[in-house]
Amino acid sequence: MIESHIRKRCSTLLLCLLVVGSLSGADVFTDVLKPAFEAKCIQCHGQNGQVKGKVNLLEIESLEDLMADTELLSDIVAVIDYEEMPPEDEPQFTDLKRTDVVAKLDGLIAAAMNEEKVYAHAPIRRMNRFQYNNAVIDLFDLDCNVFTLPERMMRVHGGSFKPETGVMADRVQVGNRPLGKSQMIEPRLVGVAAFPQDLRAEHGYDVQADHLSLSPLLMEQFLKLSQSITGSRDFSPKYVRTWDQFFAEPKGDYDGITEVRDRLKPFLGRAFRAPVENAVVERYASYAELQLEQGVAFTDVMKSLAAAALASPKFLYLYEEGSEGGKVESLSDFELASRLSFFFWGSIPDQELFDLAAAGELNKPATLEVQIDRMLKDRKVKRFCDSFPTQWLQLDRIISAIPDPKKYSNFYYSKYRKSMHMAMEPLLIFETVLIENLPVIQLIDSDFTYRSTMLQQSYEEEWPEEVELPRGKNGKPIGGGGVAALHFNRIPVTDRRYGGVITNAAVMTMTSGPERTQPITRGAWMASVIFNNPPPPPPADVPPLDEGEKPGEEHLTLRERLAAHRERSDCKGCHEKIDPLGFALENYDPVGVWRDAYENGREVDMEGTLFRKYEFNNVIGFKDAILAEKDRFTRGFAGHLLSFALARELGAADQLALDAIAEATAENDYRMQTLLKQIVFSEPFRSKSNPKNNLSLAELE
Repeated sequence: MIESHIRKRCSTLLLCLLVVGSLSGADVFTDVLKPAFEAKCIQCHGQNGQVKGKVNLLEIESLEDLMADTELLSDIVAVIDYEEMPPEDEPQFTDLKRTDVVAKLDGLIAAAMNEEKVYAHAPIRRMNRFQYNNAVIDLFDLDCNVFTLPERMMRVHGGSFKPETGVMADRVQVGNRPLGKSQMIEPRLVGVAAFPQDLRAEHGYDVQADHLSLSPLLMEQFLKLSQSITGSRDFSPKYVRTWDQFFAEPKGDYDGITEVRDRLKPFLGRAFRAPVENAVVERYASYAELQLEQGVAFTDVMKSLAAAALASPKFLYLYEEGSEGGKVESLSDFELASRLSFFFWGSIPDQELFDLAAAGELNKPATLEVQIDRMLKDRKVKRFCDSFPTQWLQLDRIISAIPDPKKYSNFYYSKYRKSMHMAMEPLLIFETVLIENLPVIQLIDSDFTYRSTMLQQSYEEEWPEEVELPRGKNGKPIGGGGVAALHFNRIPVTDRRYGGVITNAAVMTMTSGPERTQPITRGAWMASVIFNNPPPPPPADVPPLDEGEKPGEEHLTLRERLAAHRERSDCKGCHEKIDPLGFALENYDPVGVWRDAYENGREVDMEGTLFRKYEFNNVIGFKDAILAEKDRFTRGFAGHLLSFALARELGAADQLALDAIAEATAENDYRMQTLLKQIVFSEPFRSKSNPKNNLSLAELE
């Protein structure tokens, strides 16, 4: 039986509801919660005018006050349950008391949600650049890209990505798109220019609505873009596999406008991701009829109709119809099809999803499970691997990493940087965990990894004897330092200092400065990425840390140099949380190479305590501490996935769903595909609570 905070919360929730049912809610507040707040919390949150984090618990005088803000209630549960509060130098809850308080707070959240559960909604938003490229490819079944996407961190050569086999290849050839110019050379539509890249939201993803607005200038660019796509000289039977079905002129005698109508309806249904009304078809058909009467060639007319569809708000915008009063409703089958396809494939639903939605079958659990399995085995799931893990791990930061060339000259191999190789390792680990349906805890402490010869050398390690290296004509192992394809081999991890996505060279390098490691940056990365609990930004009046050594500091460790920074009362709370996470990784230098001592000869001091209860004195002990809290990681990771899938930040109503998702995943050995299925079957994923808008998409068109 797993003894973790998630199982405690789930197992005590029923008991709590019984208690809340046997006592009045007011009794729970006055007899349990209010005394706990007064004993442990108000010293920093209300007493003597102190209001940290803008939370004044003295203002909460009744059960109604407490339940009026479910977001605050959820935050209080989190900081008490995760033992972040009270501060470590204040009297603590006993384990029994903490469990009791958390259970009763959880019960109040459940009661509040049952009374009026409202999920946050993702506002109407346009496709981002990645989704737009994929959607156009799928709509026309293109045998090339629309435009090159540097944000796709990894390009796979040789067709080694085969999710249908359930096995990741032992040897892969990959390329780094952002850092390798040759990786941008690929079949694409000539004359089509991409619109600007959509940025990742802070602690979020590039699918979030607040980053996907549509200015008049960008709208004009979309109009030109759609015309440039169908007008490209490469938009021809050579690359467009749907040419005969939609663009080719019929053979023999035919009625032009009848042919147009027959082709338009299924095409627009796919493009707009739902059946189209006859009035919409007629609006397009009437334009086509006018063009045909003026002698425009049939194929050119169909191209102009396709361009108009690509510029339509019904194609560009992702949106679910609103519900009455913004109440929670189930997604329609077509809305579910779109949410599924944009989650796993970053694109529009394929014909099978569309047909199941049209038949009203997709929402049925048995059908949905079959479709999830099918989608995860489809090679289009590579788009999920190209989008989610890079953003989750914040690997875009490796692009701007610039270790000091004098200190770390080996980082710069000829005119190519080792970061081209570094970024591939965690991405290949993620893809393997997904394809082989391994436990998600392999992301923390994997028993395998992927290395190129150059990357293996940078870790200062020899190849295992059983690994058969690719060799050049001279018989020597290929270093993988070229610009065409980087050769990576799967190897077993026997030294647990390595393995997983935490202790790899990419993360260590991108969380360091040019000359030294940055434990605070690494700790903030760990808190945000691994535990999905990002620290707040530092106070505005905190000066930046001095990168250089001051006189008299030559013999200090980095921990000793930074000790003064955490003495500020407004900094101390956050540093208690993030410093142990960052200093735990201090044995890895600014390019990820292991070290036991600093340049001044002082031994690296990385000892610490995780979550106030797991002491560690080496990085293996640190990993063991994380694995002891694997349910916490699983829940945090589920939160990342759910936020990515829903294209929005999560709210209080999502927290109970995350508990259930993490518990169900744990029951099946923490398998990655189980977690993804639980995301899809969760109520937040299959529901909407969007307010009705007065303006419809039809009126926007």
